[in-house]
Formats: sequence, C-alpha cells, structure tokens
Amino acid sequence: MTSADTRSNLRRPAALAALAGTALLLSGCGINSIPAKEEGVKARWADVENQYQRRADLIPNLVATVKGYAAQEKDVLESVTKARASATQVTVDPTKLSDPAQLAAFDQAQGALGQSLGRLLVTVEKYPELKSNEQFLQLQSQLEGTENRIAVARRDYNMAVQDYNIEIRTFPSLITAKVVYGAQPIAPFKATTVNADKAPEVKF
Repeated sequence: MTSADTRSNLRRPAALAALAGTALLLSGCGINSIPAKEEGVKARWADVENQYQRRADLIPNLVATVKGYAAQEKDVLESVTKARASATQVTVDPTKLSDPAQLAAFDQAQGALGQSLGRLLVTVEKYPELKSNEQFLQLQSQLEGTENRIAVARRDYNMAVQDYNIEIRTFPSLITAKVVYGAQPIAPFKATTVNADKAPEVKF
C-alpha cells in the first residue's frame, strides 16, 4: 500500500464524520423541520376549508326544507342564500397564509354566513311541523356535527401555526428560516367575540 493510499484511507473516515456532522448541524437548524411544519399548517388549513365547505353544502337542502314549510320567511331565506354565495367566493391561497388580511376576509365572510344561518334557524321555532320533519332533523344533526368539526379544525390549524411560528422564531432555526427559506410568520384564526373559538349551539 502506497503512502497516497494510506492518506486516502485516513481521509475517508474524516470526510464521513464531517458529512455526518454537517447533516446533524443542518437538521438542528430547521432545514427539514421548517418545510415539514409549513406543510403541516397547509394540511390543517385544507381541513378548515373542507369543514366550511361541508357546511356550505348543507345549506341549499336546509333552505329548501325550511322553504317548504315557511315560504313566507322570504327575506331570511334569501339572506342565507346570498351569504352562502359570498362565503364560498372568498378563498385563501395556502401559500399566502402569512397575510392576516386574507384570513380576516375569509373569517368575516364565514362569520356573516354563520349569523344568517343562525337567523334562519331561529325562525324554525315558529313552525312545529318543520321542527319534527325527518329531513330537517337529519340536516340539524349534520349541521351540529359540522359546526363542531369547524371548531376542531380551527383549533388544530392554530396549533400547527403556533408550532411553525415558534420554529422559525427560535435559535438556531431562525437563521435557516431567514437565510434559506425567507419564512414569514403564519396568521392564526383570532377569536373576534367572547367564546368565538367554540362551536355555536344549534338548538330547536
């Protein structure tokens, strides 16, 4: 074995050790965890959108059922239909979740729909036959479940956002977040009223 071969054999373990050390250093700097946590936030956001869409999909059948018994509640029925149309038009690009204005606009549109839906459900109290209608009772149950799912999805999204924001703001990951990814904090849902993080009660 030549001296060159000996030196080459000595360098190989040192190079492997250096490579392993670099990988360990990078893993501790968020090179992998930052994008993983960001994708986690996007996944939780998709869950939020899916649950709001599920609510929106229930509304036409609910309106039609109520209309069959309470056609005179025209203003309330139209209000819900318009609010649903507006809410489904407001979307948030998942790559722009760092923009609180987009999230606020989405939340406002969904809140307006929730209020209109609440007014519609209050009118049901005047129609005992409607309250006992089997289709209406099924829709009621689905709506209650959806409101609960919305609350859970919003909570899970906020938890994922908190996890991501902590990651990109703490050392040593903050260096990677700024230099490599140009990461920005992501906006959470903010409660706009007392107990806004809780699902509204739907009672008849």
